[in-house]
Amino acid sequence: MSEPSPPGAAPSAGGAASPNRTLMIVLAYLWILFLVPLLVEKEDREVQWHAKHGLVITVAEIVFWLAVSIVNTMLSTVAPGLGCIVAMVFPTFALALVVLRVFCIVKGTAGQRLLIPGVSLYADRF
Repeated sequence: MSEPSPPGAAPSAGGAASPNRTLMIVLAYLWILFLVPLLVEKEDREVQWHAKHGLVITVAEIVFWLAVSIVNTMLSTVAPGLGCIVAMVFPTFALALVVLRVFCIVKGTAGQRLLIPGVSLYADRF
């Protein structure tokens, strides 16, 4: 198993570089579109890493939204005011997740990797 690159480090030069690398890295971070580079660019290790990273981010995001929705539902049942406060925070979380994806795209197209603590480790596991 290979070691993950430190934050901001250049990725390892393994596998054949795809002529569509930039496009595939962008697609890797656009929610379900991570499937395109994951299935199409099997020879480019860097594109595969970004596609797997996009998959892990998408799954983490879905788990996060489910947890927040459950908490919001429970709070609005017990204390409607608290549920309303949590519901008002939803757009802030959504914006933060979009900014995270944009930042991953920018770093990826620059030839770097953005490692997110607690999340990025899973991209190297498969």
